[in-house]
Amino acid sequence: MLIGVDASRAASRQRTGTEAYSLHLIRSLSALAPEHRFRLYFNLAPQAGLFDAPNIELRAIPFPRLWTHLRLAAEMMQHPPDVLFVPAHVLPPLHPRRSVVTVHDLGYRHFPQAHPWQQRLYLDLSTRWNVGAATRVIADSQATKADMARFYRADPGKIVVAYPGKDESLRRADGAAIEQAKRRYGIEGRYILYIGTLQPRKNLARLIGAFSRSAHHAPRITLVLAGKKGWLYDDLFAQVNRLGLEAQVIFPGYIADEDKAALISGAAVMAFPSLYEGFGFPVLEAFQCGVPLVCSNTSSLPEIAGQAALLVDPLDEQEIAAALARAVADENVRRDLIARGYERAGCFTWAACARVVLDALRS
Repeated sequence: MLIGVDASRAASRQRTGTEAYSLHLIRSLSALAPEHRFRLYFNLAPQAGLFDAPNIELRAIPFPRLWTHLRLAAEMMQHPPDVLFVPAHVLPPLHPRRSVVTVHDLGYRHFPQAHPWQQRLYLDLSTRWNVGAATRVIADSQATKADMARFYRADPGKIVVAYPGKDESLRRADGAAIEQAKRRYGIEGRYILYIGTLQPRKNLARLIGAFSRSAHHAPRITLVLAGKKGWLYDDLFAQVNRLGLEAQVIFPGYIADEDKAALISGAAVMAFPSLYEGFGFPVLEAFQCGVPLVCSNTSSLPEIAGQAALLVDPLDEQEIAAALARAVADENVRRDLIARGYERAGCFTWAACARVVLDALRS
């Protein structure tokens, strides 16, 4: 079987959640099914060595704008694969009858104010199209599957839940690597870490507010908000200045892949109070690096974290502050969360995810 895959997001130089999902899943699918051929489509040629399995064919088809809607659609008409898989974007308007697409989350339906209106409109239209046009839909969690049925009346029978896996290369770093990473990003002493895009959906304003409540009680700890600048990030800088926390809140920017394990491993606590997540890779990253996690009790996060994190109401600053303080100071809680986290991380592998997705492609 010839399986076509929109791999454009997997080739991104600065990968966030959906790009990492594409990369790891494509690699796992090709390793799991050597009897099938995988034709990967890119807008620009990917980095050398990104995909080098013998059953993978790379097809770069450059186009300046509307690549999916015009160029990829034309490719589907001229040289259609047996089935098309879109792991991190929208199904082209012209596509094979047999098509599978992943829908990662519907957070824009729960918290519309956390998205620019143009993005919200695009997400609504593209997700509605994906759910209606695809033969099978992959969801990252039961929460996302339930949302598709609720908001778009999708047939639950065509939605398959395939939990993404952890990054197998990510593990707890040693002390020397931690200190080197801290120097590189200008971090001193103990710190609470958030890692992800700086945008309203991640609830960072309340995280800063919660930190300000506890900073007076723990003046020797820093809040590190690491990640690419997203929508309304300037509001976060203004909030830090208004609260007088310039010396205790650090914005180091995007963290290179080679530094991620060390920066997470060095944290006293990982904080992930997101308003909504379809999955939430930082949950697994904290578990793998042996760091206590405080995260939201909404959307898919309890489903993924299980009993291995301190779950909080993301709308309650006081509750977030209390959980952060507990995770920093209570050694018994810390040891328990770290042990549970290592065990929980073992439940999520890309091989298991690929098996479920491959079954959907074959069906």
